[in-house]
Amino acid sequence: VSVTVFGLTTATSYAISDLVDWPTASLMVLGGLGGSFAGLRLAHHLSGSRQALSVVFAAVVITTGLYIVGTGMDALTALI
Repeated sequence: VSVTVFGLTTATSYAISDLVDWPTASLMVLGGLGGSFAGLRLAHHLSGSRQALSVVFAAVVITTGLYIVGTGMDALTALI
């Protein structure tokens, strides 16, 4: 609840100050809604198989970790 309140307060402050790029914000909101609905359907589909849900979650975590390591290596090699 507190995250929502702080987020709305900050968003309102930026909007009042005319610091929001509305076309970009709209695309981000639409993408978030689409991702939420897709995730909900996928979770419902996978809820019957705990193992399948665990495999999908593990794949997401591993992919994210590899991405973070990859971008970190790029930054590290740029320093050398």
